[in-house]
Amino acid sequence: MEMTPALFGFVADLVYREAGMVLRPGKEYLVESRLKPVAKATGHDTVGSLANALRTSNAALRTQVVEALTINETSWFRDREPFTALTDTILPDVLAKSTRPVRIWSAACSSGQEPYSIAITLEKALPAGRGYQIMGSDLSEEMLRRSRAGRFNQLEVNRGLPATDLVTYFQRAGAEWEAVPRIRQNLSFQRVNLCAPLPPMPKFDVVFLRNVLIYFEPETKRAVLDRVRQVLNPGGWLLLGAAESTVGIDSVFERVPVGRTAIYRAPARERQLVKEVTQC
Repeated sequence: MEMTPALFGFVADLVYREAGMVLRPGKEYLVESRLKPVAKATGHDTVGSLANALRTSNAALRTQVVEALTINETSWFRDREPFTALTDTILPDVLAKSTRPVRIWSAACSSGQEPYSIAITLEKALPAGRGYQIMGSDLSEEMLRRSRAGRFNQLEVNRGLPATDLVTYFQRAGAEWEAVPRIRQNLSFQRVNLCAPLPPMPKFDVVFLRNVLIYFEPETKRAVLDRVRQVLNPGGWLLLGAAESTVGIDSVFERVPVGRTAIYRAPARERQLVKEVTQC
């Protein structure tokens, strides 16, 4: 195997420094299989040659490698429970607090199925005339390009998108399905590295941060949760993946059981002020 322990260690260290993702021994085959296309596309005969080029601080090449190794698994209305929690618990709370558009951040959104699933959910659940804004983010420029296009092939729409939603919220675009304008006008996308200081962004009522923390070590998880909390409105809501929790990592978020899942609420303003005074 071309992926020697030393080469794997170098790549794993790079991915951890750039994206906070931990690649443990046993993932050598995954790393090699994902880097071979990158090596070929960038004119390198082997993954080893590609790794040597990385040592010269080629920022563009580093970005390509990191993007190739980040996980881009997604589907429509994944796990369902979070979307039920959004309509039954979160939206009534958000709507009672303000009349402005509902703002939601879909972090690490991959090719866009999650933010478009959120948009469909809001189209059905919000009262007439109530606006919404959804920001999707990802580390991969390729995933963001696909998300902005709002186009999905037949195989992709077959992974969890109900037929009624398909014909209502999408239109044919050749061999693909494209989100209708009234959906797309409410979505925006930008590159965000969750393991670095966040770029300027508005405050959100809800953040979807699902199936992301499982790839991070505790210290990185803690830092990411702290950054997310800073962009949530007081009393805002956080949704994590089924195998994720803030328990033992962040004591500020309040865990709220809902059905067969749990969601997390940021402190209200009064609690935030008390915390800030205590720290002073």
